[in-house]
Amino acid sequence: MASIKEMDQCAKKWIKEAGAKLRESFAMELNIETKTNPNDLVTNMDKETERFFVSKIKETFPGHRIFGEEGMGHDINDLKGTVWIIDPIDGTLNFIHQQRNFAISLAIYEDGVGKVGMVYDVVHDELYHAIKGEGAYLNHHPLSPLSEVGVEEAILSINASWIVTNKRINPAILAALVNDVRGTRSYGSAALELAFVAAGRIDAYITMRLSPWDFAAGSILVEEVGGKVSDLFGENLDYIKGGSLFAAKSGFHESVLEEYILKR
Repeated sequence: MASIKEMDQCAKKWIKEAGAKLRESFAMELNIETKTNPNDLVTNMDKETERFFVSKIKETFPGHRIFGEEGMGHDINDLKGTVWIIDPIDGTLNFIHQQRNFAISLAIYEDGVGKVGMVYDVVHDELYHAIKGEGAYLNHHPLSPLSEVGVEEAILSINASWIVTNKRINPAILAALVNDVRGTRSYGSAALELAFVAAGRIDAYITMRLSPWDFAAGSILVEEVGGKVSDLFGENLDYIKGGSLFAAKSGFHESVLEEYILKR
């Protein structure tokens, strides 16, 4: 039976190899397809990158299952056993339009518990990584435990979609929060935004709609440095169906739930 250390080392090697191939693709013409709507895009590199991971995992760890965005792994209805959760390119729109602000997200779960989390900022060659219980790192440097922050001092990452009319939440709730924080940002990659919370580059990230592969790795990173991760209402994340997400430094997480979300 493979050890966590063995899986971690393989994952690090593979994620760097996949990142190098993505950088090489910048000089090539992409094959771009539409999925659920005109803004939900997939490229040949999304598919090739997931195919690369699936091939490596099946060859090296044949008893493990794979839960990937492009559907090349297994039909996953639970997290029993060892499950690799992969987003080959998180931030595909950014990959297409900007050739930056995207990441590879890879997590390993054992019986529903996140054991390994990695978010690779391909363009900047920054690998955020963690093994449960051993802290989180940016490349070879340990990330410091997160300090508490108040609402008025916080930098919040949030997409403007959630503070205008939408189908998921009364925009006035989050607009009030946006009005009270020190500043807002939006990067277009949930994996990166979670990594930035873990690194202390932003103080919180809120979104109303994510899939499990968007947050499976980043949530491990945030929790390893003492941050809080939940859905927007403080409940546990759904690692099969996905949903809303609220990741933040301690203090801010509790204050927002109490003063803005749950009292409404």
